[in-house]
Amino acid sequence: MESMLNKLKSTVTKVTADVTSAVMGNPVTREFDVGRHIASGGNGLAWKIFNGTKKSTKQEVAVFVFDKKLIDKYQKFEKDQIIDSLKRGVQQLTRLRHPRLLTVQHPLEESRDCLAFCTEPVFASLANVLGNLENLPSTVSPDMKDYKLYDVETKYGLLQVSEGLSFLHSSVKMVHGNITPENIILNKNGAWKIMGFDFCVSSTNPSEQEPKFPCKEWDPNLPSLCLPNPEYLAPEYILSVSCETASDMYSLGTVIYAVFNKGKPIFEVNKQDIYKSFSRQLDQLSRLGSSSLTSIPEEVREHVKLLLNVTPTVRPDADQMTKIPFFDDVGAVTLQYFDTLFQRDNLQKSQFFKGLPKVLPKLPKRVIVQRILPCLTSEFVNPDMVPFVLPNVLLIAEECTKEEYVKLILPELGPVFKQQEPIQILLIFLQKMDLLLTKTPPDEIKNSVLPMVYRALEAPSIQIQELCLNIIPTFANLIDYPSMKNALIPRIKNACLQTSSLAVRVNSLVCLGKILEYLDKWFVLDDILPFLQQIPSKEPAVLMGILGIYKCTFTHKKLGITKEQLAGKVLPHLIPLSIENNLNLNQFNSFISVIKEMLSRLESEHKTKLEQLHIMQEQQKSLDLGNASEESKVANIGNQIDKVFNNIGADLLTGGESENKDDTLQNKHKKVSLTLEEKQKLAKEQEQAQKLKSQQPLRPQVHTPVAPVKQTKDLTDTLMDNMSSLTSLSVGTPKLPASSSFSSVPSTGLGMLFSTPIDNTKRNLTNGLNANMGFQTSGFGMPVNPNQTFFSHSSTAGATRMAAGPPAAFTGLADLSVPLAAGVKQTQQRPTDMSALNNLFGPQKPKVSMNQLSQQKPNQWLNQFAPPQVSPGMGSSVMGTQMNMVGQPAFGMQGNPFFNPQNFAQPPTTMTNSSSGSNDLKDLFG
Repeated sequence: MESMLNKLKSTVTKVTADVTSAVMGNPVTREFDVGRHIASGGNGLAWKIFNGTKKSTKQEVAVFVFDKKLIDKYQKFEKDQIIDSLKRGVQQLTRLRHPRLLTVQHPLEESRDCLAFCTEPVFASLANVLGNLENLPSTVSPDMKDYKLYDVETKYGLLQVSEGLSFLHSSVKMVHGNITPENIILNKNGAWKIMGFDFCVSSTNPSEQEPKFPCKEWDPNLPSLCLPNPEYLAPEYILSVSCETASDMYSLGTVIYAVFNKGKPIFEVNKQDIYKSFSRQLDQLSRLGSSSLTSIPEEVREHVKLLLNVTPTVRPDADQMTKIPFFDDVGAVTLQYFDTLFQRDNLQKSQFFKGLPKVLPKLPKRVIVQRILPCLTSEFVNPDMVPFVLPNVLLIAEECTKEEYVKLILPELGPVFKQQEPIQILLIFLQKMDLLLTKTPPDEIKNSVLPMVYRALEAPSIQIQELCLNIIPTFANLIDYPSMKNALIPRIKNACLQTSSLAVRVNSLVCLGKILEYLDKWFVLDDILPFLQQIPSKEPAVLMGILGIYKCTFTHKKLGITKEQLAGKVLPHLIPLSIENNLNLNQFNSFISVIKEMLSRLESEHKTKLEQLHIMQEQQKSLDLGNASEESKVANIGNQIDKVFNNIGADLLTGGESENKDDTLQNKHKKVSLTLEEKQKLAKEQEQAQKLKSQQPLRPQVHTPVAPVKQTKDLTDTLMDNMSSLTSLSVGTPKLPASSSFSSVPSTGLGMLFSTPIDNTKRNLTNGLNANMGFQTSGFGMPVNPNQTFFSHSSTAGATRMAAGPPAAFTGLADLSVPLAAGVKQTQQRPTDMSALNNLFGPQKPKVSMNQLSQQKPNQWLNQFAPPQVSPGMGSSVMGTQMNMVGQPAFGMQGNPFFNPQNFAQPPTTMTNSSSGSNDLKDLFG
């Protein structure tokens, strides 16, 4: 690898050194930068040809350099002869100006080491193209190696040489004297140009007389660079020391033969014995037949044979050669017309450009790009010719690669993109928009191509707008999305709303419908569909266009319309349009068909949503049933409370009927369907449950619990005194019938017993269900059932009831009561010791004497036992806990007939096991 890099480095260094040594010090380098060595030309291929650019204008040129080192082997006077001959040829070329002659852009400059002059850009000499690579660098460019002349290039090149000779012979009265492949140069565009006027001979006679050209005798002692190439020289130069214009025509014949014979001349000349060689050549020419010219095309073979005739007068002149049928080829004529284009008027040009698209496919691509394209683009400066030239340029662009398009064509199209007149320019570009968007770089599309489309949409001409709207869908896939969304779509909408032409409005809708697939769904829903409702006209074509956009959006897999949009905006817009009087039957059917499809999808989607919601509700109910299993654990706690109250007398359990009634009402309430708000609440609870399940389990922090200081208000003594007073008041009460025992006995609620609200800690321990749950005042009457569970659960969230018997605090009153069923008269008994309850509920409060109690009014007496918040109508014969919707307990005593002070008598209940009841309550309340 290193050896290859070193070799490359040495090669580059050598080439640079050659260029530097060849041109250094020459005045040409002051104005021109010399580039790569590309070719060689001139007599003996002595001139090296370099690429170059003019420093001031960056114009491309070719720099011809003659290195004086080539003639170091000669003596000084020979060197001077060579230099003089070279100078004479360049100076003569500089004075002559013709399209068929090489154009000199900077005259000859001489320095100590070289001669140099600058010409138009050059590709190579004809000798290089035919395979003679003398005086070229060791590494020849691939373009040179692979270069092959097409037939049209050969025909037109020979025609150009003939035209150049015609100019010299007729106009300048000059014989070139050395027409060879070395002196025919192919410029950058492929045109053949004549140079090498080192041995030219001008006429000595005045211009009005027949020209006479003096000729020098061949001197074999002169250096080869001071003599013309004898292989292309006419016999009369050597044998008769004469020359005329026909001598150049003989040279042209030999050049034609060499072109079709891979660069080999018809005769080889021995330069050491040139006279003998030419004598032999003269005999061969006199016997020359068509068999010797088989490599030459048949249509020009006879003309070449004439050109090689021994007699000069028989040879065709240059003007005659330009008119032979061989040069009547379509390609050659086309190229010839381009060369004379500057002489034509606009009418002739327009006719020629109209027929050019038929000819271009017959020409090789290299010829089109090198020869025709520059001529076409030069006409862009003439606005009247642009509509005729532009289609041909775009046709050539289709055959070019993207790199060739960007390098050769796009720079020339830049100014044309901005031209607004004539209007046909815009039409042509719109028809070829797909080509432009495919091969133009993105920056140029954004800066040059799309602004032209925008101008077309805003053009005053209706025809331009219609064409633009019809063409946009064909290249919409090539437009970047931001440009389409922010620039193109708004202009289409404006064209639809602001135009007075029905055709433009309809085409705008059709255009939008065709490019919907390239747009975003939400952009269509938020921008395109609302725009349809702004269209003012109600013509059938417009209405069908609106319907088409709705249908395309509705049925497209990528887009689609949401059911909210269908119900809220689309259908309310389409249904009124469907009954417009202008619509015919088929159009109405189209509307109705689309509307039915939309309604069908709306129905199916919303029904699916409701079914899913129903499934969610069923799942929620199943979750509620799962919660019921958890609440069964709470029932176990209720069983413990049942054990506490299992010894309560049956006469206090008559409230079971009302409890059954309440349960029946609750069961009926369960069957009532939930409202939408309740369903939403259920859904939110379900979502919250899912979130809680997905959360990581909380890790409790270990800390030492501190027992809270509880200050419980002791009502034991007060209750005992009150009960004692009640007992004393009921001593003289007559015997009650058994049938009325339950109706006359008041239902004493737990609210009387626990007049002070129990704190939240005790509530949690008491009911085991809800921290905010309390006791509702209710009676003690309920059926006697040793396995009775005094906690009932309702399926309604947040509502929980608890039924319980009298607390164990009443067990100490067993001696105060006599069973009413036996009909035994109540007698006053001694109060039982209630120290167990005193120890349970805290410090003892001051007692209330019977005299103080008797002095209070009945209502005041009741208020001592009732809770401070009263909810009317909440009394019940079942002792339990009633929860409102927010989970707060509701206590109710007011309005209950059992709280009439006149009805308060000794409870007919036999209560036993006071100590065991106290212990159970101790365990229950902590």
